Amino acid sequence: MTSLVSELGEVVGIVRACTALGVPRPSYYRRTRPAPRRTLKQRPSPLRALCPSERQEVIEVLHSERFVDQAPTQVVAALLQEGIYHCSARTMYRLLSARGEVRERRNQLRHPRYRRPELLATGPNQVWTWDITKLRAAQKWTYYYLYVLLDIFSRYAVGWMLSHRESGELAAELLEQSYRKQGVEPEQLIVHADRGSAPTSKTLKQMMIDLGVKRSHSRPRVSNDNPFSESNFHTLKSRPEYPERFGSYEDAAGFCRRTFDWYNYEHHHSGIVMLTPAQVHYGRAEEVLAQRQRILDGAYATHPERFVHGPPQVPSLPQAVWINPPEDKTKSEIKLH
Repeated sequence: MTSLVSELGEVVGIVRACTALGVPRPSYYRRTRPAPRRTLKQRPSPLRALCPSERQEVIEVLHSERFVDQAPTQVVAALLQEGIYHCSARTMYRLLSARGEVRERRNQLRHPRYRRPELLATGPNQVWTWDITKLRAAQKWTYYYLYVLLDIFSRYAVGWMLSHRESGELAAELLEQSYRKQGVEPEQLIVHADRGSAPTSKTLKQMMIDLGVKRSHSRPRVSNDNPFSESNFHTLKSRPEYPERFGSYEDAAGFCRRTFDWYNYEHHHSGIVMLTPAQVHYGRAEEVLAQRQRILDGAYATHPERFVHGPPQVPSLPQAVWINPPEDKTKSEIKLH
């Protein structure tokens, strides 16, 4: 539209062209006339500013051996005590900032960036996770410490121990016993834990090196890095018979023995298509699922009208279990249940 106004304006004039075409003249002039160049004027130095020689003198004072390790506020106070005044502490900070010298003098502690653990299990005895939880004793502020080793593929509790204390030596003993009992081979197993004092103890580290077991640790203050142990403890403490406090060590040990027998051999776990951990851990999952499918097929043959979505299908066992699956993969790609 601006070009039409310009072409017509050469014949009848800009005023008549804008009127004929219905274009406001201010808009036309604003679009066709180049914007005036703005020249940036140099800001004058304030009358109260220090001259270059005074600024250099202040810098030399701050760099002197006497004041090099002191803050400007300390420098100003010390010089005033001696009857000397150069400038304010804020001006000193401004001069130091212009030279890039305002920072912490001492090296500050920097927390390392911990790597996100990504662990995959496609069968039993490939990845174990373990943790310690407290069970309240009868006496106030007294606890029993429950150590639990869990296989993440089958959810089977491969080992547990109840103790009066938290110790790396006891953890190493439990790991070695479970390792021998399960018949694990060197370089076959990864054991994942948090970064507590027991999981990071030298005794446990040396034991894992001797057994050929790889170590993995959660990131600090990230509970999602050890979800299987957390879920196991929740199941344990949600049992109807779990008391507020245990009367004795024998009472707590008896509860743990009964609970882990139930958990491994009777508890139908939702994460493994309602099989028991023992069925998955010892290779009986396909047999049990096939039996379930035969029963469902018989029920469908007898009353097909009761199955509105067609013949029922038993869900298959997940073929891959992850701790922190890779972010670039979808759930279907990693076959998560």
